[in-house]
Order: sequence, then C-alpha cells, then structure tokens
Amino acid sequence: MKILKNEINFRKIIRTEILFTPILIIVPFVVGFFLIYDWFIRGFSMGNLEYTAQLFFGLIIIIGNVVFDIPFIKSLIVLSKKKMK
Repeated sequence: MKILKNEINFRKIIRTEILFTPILIIVPFVVGFFLIYDWFIRGFSMGNLEYTAQLFFGLIIIIGNVVFDIPFIKSLIVLSKKKMK
C-alpha cells in the first residue's frame, strides 16, 4: 500500500488501467459474439443441437462483461477525475 500513497505511482496506475480498459471490454465481446455466431452457423442453421452450449457460453460472457464492466468504467472515470485534478 505504500506504493499507492505516492501520487506519481498512482497516476501511472490509473493511466495503465485506462489504457487496458478497451482490451478488457472488447476481447470478451469479440469472443462472446464469435461463440454466438458459431452456434448460429453450425448449430441453428444446420439443426445440430451439439452447439447449444456455445450459445450459452457466448451469452454468459457478454452479459457478465456488461454487468461488471459498466461499474468498472464508471468508477474508473470518477477516480481519474478526482485524482487527476
């Protein structure tokens, strides 16, 4: 915790989190949509029920991403506005 008390280190940490935020948001969406697309092409279009789990995994990834990333982004914005002033 001594590292976080230093203002310069805190700004670096916030900057790093801001830079990694697009990766943390975009990658799960891409993976989730790919699983849903794969389910649609191989499972739904061909009538194969073996790919139904991909639909559920894709939905779980996308819903979980939305549920956890929106509060994360809001808190990151508030924190960066507070500490960057």
